[in-house]
Amino acid sequence: MTNPMQKNMPIKVAAVQMVSTPDVEENFAAARRLVAEAAGQGAQLVLLPEYWPVMGMQDTDKLGLAEALDGGPIQRFMSDLAREHKLWLIGGTLPLVAPEAGKVMNATLVYGPDGAMVSRYDKIHLFSFTKGEESYDESQTIVHGKDVTVFCAPFGDIGLSVCYDLRFPELYRAMGPVSLIVVPAAFTYTTGRAHWEILLRARAIENQCYVLAAAQGGKHVNGRRTWGHSMLIDPWGEVKAVLPEGEGVVTGAFDAAELARVRENLPALRHRKL
Repeated sequence: MTNPMQKNMPIKVAAVQMVSTPDVEENFAAARRLVAEAAGQGAQLVLLPEYWPVMGMQDTDKLGLAEALDGGPIQRFMSDLAREHKLWLIGGTLPLVAPEAGKVMNATLVYGPDGAMVSRYDKIHLFSFTKGEESYDESQTIVHGKDVTVFCAPFGDIGLSVCYDLRFPELYRAMGPVSLIVVPAAFTYTTGRAHWEILLRARAIENQCYVLAAAQGGKHVNGRRTWGHSMLIDPWGEVKAVLPEGEGVVTGAFDAAELARVRENLPALRHRKL
């Protein structure tokens, strides 16, 4: 059988949309079902959303679930899932032990088809927002990361980012000419309705690459409402697939030949002066 990742042929990628709860096992069951659905549709790379293992009743709930790197049930779950379906799994985010007491790292871990962890990214930009009774401040429970992170897959270099990072284009420029940017997220309904799609499309257009975004999307047990609209965007900035709300899977083609055509027809990345 021809392996499209070795023949520069289009491959299928998928974003999983969830409405995570405070119950980790319940979220495991949802992720297992949705990743299996994506694999059944032929996806060779699957992205989970931010906070997929838990959306607690309080922001501090994630502190009790923080895992040391290379150990813990959430990491074992993701490794087993990648190995079972023989795909690249980008694990949204999970809480990892931080160097500061009372806080965690909001980390993205990447697993290869053999179940081995191949990359880690700690969310750099921490969200805060206040409007009326709606208020968030991630810095109260999270230590920000410092390192821009890109990993190499058989079909191209992939840049890792998380949610609020989307508002900082300098992060994506620092990645270099990646083929795919991933954005696991839990955008609020308020900010998502205003800015989510336009920011994602801007990142695709200015970096001339595919953008795959996996979101939380719905009304959560803790009362929070997230925007959803997980989507795949091509290097021309066109939305190829989108899921507005609720659990589900967004799939589409990552086409290296199309990416090359866009960059050749409009060589903006080569025209940069600053």
